[in-house]
Amino acid sequence: MKKLLSILLLVAICFSVCACGQADTSRTKKNNTKTVEDILNEAQDEKTESETESSQAQTFTADNLSGKNCDVDLTSMNSTMVYSEVNNMMVNPDDYIGKTIKMKGQFSVYNGQYKNYFACVIADATACCSQGIEFTLQKERKYPEEYPETGTEITVIGEFETYLEDGKKYCQLKDALIS
Repeated sequence: MKKLLSILLLVAICFSVCACGQADTSRTKKNNTKTVEDILNEAQDEKTESETESSQAQTFTADNLSGKNCDVDLTSMNSTMVYSEVNNMMVNPDDYIGKTIKMKGQFSVYNGQYKNYFACVIADATACCSQGIEFTLQKERKYPEEYPETGTEITVIGEFETYLEDGKKYCQLKDALIS
């Protein structure tokens, strides 16, 4: 009797273990529940479509920056020095007025009420804090067609200046070239 009971218990355990081995896909399809794989595939398809559309619409051409002299070359400094120098530009802007600045960072756009503001944004060494400098291009371009995508790494050279807007002082690189 103990042998028979042991065999039945063993068979019951085997059936319960085997029952968990195969997922019932018909149940998920009936409830229209998407699996993680479905969602990831959709996201990948959307990303591919947007990359195709943006590459077709993009007509950004880089300016030629070779041979351009600059007074402050942020591209030749380490990340700590770059962050420190940009911070100094914001704190003591009058020391930099009229100087030609060269910097490398990510392209960023702020859509203002009446116009777009373009900037080159630099992260510090730990990538926790960002600072940027606004720029206006030497040659007017159409946004977004003739500008790089937001987040693209760019190099900008321009003359440092300050201007007042709504009673506040702002810094920018005027007559800038971008690549």
